[in-house]
Amino acid sequence: MGKVITIDGPSGAGKSTVSKALAAKLQYLYLDTGALYRALAYQALKNNVDIHRPDELAGFCLTTQVTLENFDGKMTVYVNGENVDDKIRTEEVGLAASAISAFPVVREKLLSLQREAGARGNIVAEGRDMGSVVFPEADFKFYLDADLGERVRRRHGELTQKNGPAERAAVSRDMQVRDQQDSQRKIAPLIAAPDAVVIDSTSLDVSHVVEKILKHLSGAPDGR
Repeated sequence: MGKVITIDGPSGAGKSTVSKALAAKLQYLYLDTGALYRALAYQALKNNVDIHRPDELAGFCLTTQVTLENFDGKMTVYVNGENVDDKIRTEEVGLAASAISAFPVVREKLLSLQREAGARGNIVAEGRDMGSVVFPEADFKFYLDADLGERVRRRHGELTQKNGPAERAAVSRDMQVRDQQDSQRKIAPLIAAPDAVVIDSTSLDVSHVVEKILKHLSGAPDGR
C-alpha cells in the first residue's frame, strides 16, 4: 500500500502550497481537507443555517451531500453535485468553516470521507487534524507553522491577489479569531501530533520547506 503523508498547521503557514508542491513532486494525490469544511460552511451560509446551533447543523448535514472527485491528482469537492472550489476561499467562509468544525456532527460526517480518500495511500493530506485524528497511523506527519505576522502577510497578499485590495488589520483580526477557534475547540483541536515533525516556515520559501520534508521522507540525517 502507498504512503500516507499528513501536513497540519494554522492558516497562513503555507501548508496548502507546500502540500500541493510535495504531492506533485512525489506524484501523489493531494487532499485539501479544509476544503471539505469550507464546502459545508459555504452551503450552510448559502441556506441561512445557524452555524452555531448543533440542532440546525445536524439537520443540515443529513440533507447535504459532500463528494470528492479526483482530477489530475487533486481532489475536487462537490456539494449536492455542485463544484464549489471557486466559491469557498473567502475569509467569511473560512471563519464559518472553523466554527462548524467544532461540532461532532460535522466532523463525523466528513471523517469517513477523508479516510476513504486516503485508504489507498500515495496521498498528501493537508488540514488541521490529519496527523492527530484522521490519519493517526500515517507513515509521515508534519506540522507547518510560522509566526503570526508572517502568516498575516501571506494571507493578505493572497487575498489581495485574488480579490483586490484587502485591509491588513481585518485579515489579522480574522486570523487570530480563527486561530483561537481552531486551537481551543474541544474536539480535534489544532495541535501538532506527538510524532509529527514541526517545521517553522517563517523565513523559508516553499521550495526549502519541500526540501526539508523530502529529506525526512528519505531518512536523510539532520532533515531539519
